Amino acid sequence: MGIINVTPDSFSDGGQFTAMDIAIEHGLNLIAQGADWLDIGGESTRPGAMPVDVKDEISRVIPVVTGIRAHTDALISIDTMKPSVAIAAVQAGADMWNDVSAGRFADDSLEIAAQLNCKLCLMHMLGEPRSMQVAPRYKDVVSEVAAFLIERANLAVKAGVKESNIWIDPGIGFGKTLAHNLELMRNLDNLIEATGLPLLFGASRKRFIAEIDTNAQNAQQRLGGSIAAAVNAAELGADIIRVHDVQATQQALKVYSLLSIPSELDDF
Repeated sequence: MGIINVTPDSFSDGGQFTAMDIAIEHGLNLIAQGADWLDIGGESTRPGAMPVDVKDEISRVIPVVTGIRAHTDALISIDTMKPSVAIAAVQAGADMWNDVSAGRFADDSLEIAAQLNCKLCLMHMLGEPRSMQVAPRYKDVVSEVAAFLIERANLAVKAGVKESNIWIDPGIGFGKTLAHNLELMRNLDNLIEATGLPLLFGASRKRFIAEIDTNAQNAQQRLGGSIAAAVNAAELGADIIRVHDVQATQQALKVYSLLSIPSELDDF
């Protein structure tokens, strides 16, 4: 899943793709590099990020969704907490609602997701973007994240969402310390087993990499750590890997798959 941030303030590439034509071109380039999905967002969810007015968010993302859909049948995900943005995006051609609030932003989020009949990704986040990194604490981060995702998935089904449409995301970097993030990444297979749901994994260029490597303070310097996290996630059973650097990640995953299954080398 390639990332398109149509925002002025995203942590990694804010401001790079705010022009509609540039964002559309970037999306098509990501598909050419091997992306199966495009995740389009118009509101930054970095730590400390301020909310965006719904009209502004719609004006940012819908022309990009429409423009990309006009050129490709690739799967499109809308990264938003707001039901009205999700409605507009699905009407414009989006296939998934990627909701970092797990349907908690509005009282009718899950009911609207059911009406849209699109794929719905429920992500774990402690609190909300402005406060999520203020001293996050867990007794057992893996079991607590699993319990939260199971609860939200059950509520989604109760609201009418088809279980076959539900995905989960452990929310790496969303209200977690470095230790929490590492523990979750080591246990992705256990999260998948506990929930019985397909998992979307996103750790691309995130801050925890700079906490491990102090030379990676700039998000653009975190490719190596991003790829390591992606390969680990794929090995543990993640179904979608959400990344900024599609070509490099695809290459790493292809090489790793051949190294882990030597018999496939016969195809070359």
